[in-house]
Amino acid sequence: MHTKKYPIVDRREEAPEQSIWWSKLSLAQKFSASSLGKFGYELSFVRNEQGHNLAVLTCNSGVAVITEDGDINTSPNINIR
Repeated sequence: MHTKKYPIVDRREEAPEQSIWWSKLSLAQKFSASSLGKFGYELSFVRNEQGHNLAVLTCNSGVAVITEDGDINTSPNINIR
């Protein structure tokens, strides 16, 4: 009995580093975003809140935000239109 191996397919359209939003992240946010990427989260946009950049990531119906210090909140009080 042989097990057929299938190649791993990356379904993202572009690498996160290619995203226009990626360049707006702090180094701490990039590390946190990479960690969340392992769970399927993708960087959607960066929102400026009171002079600070807040990274917003989505995964299926879930939302996570990352502060400039790299703190992750997977239950944010944020409205996405």
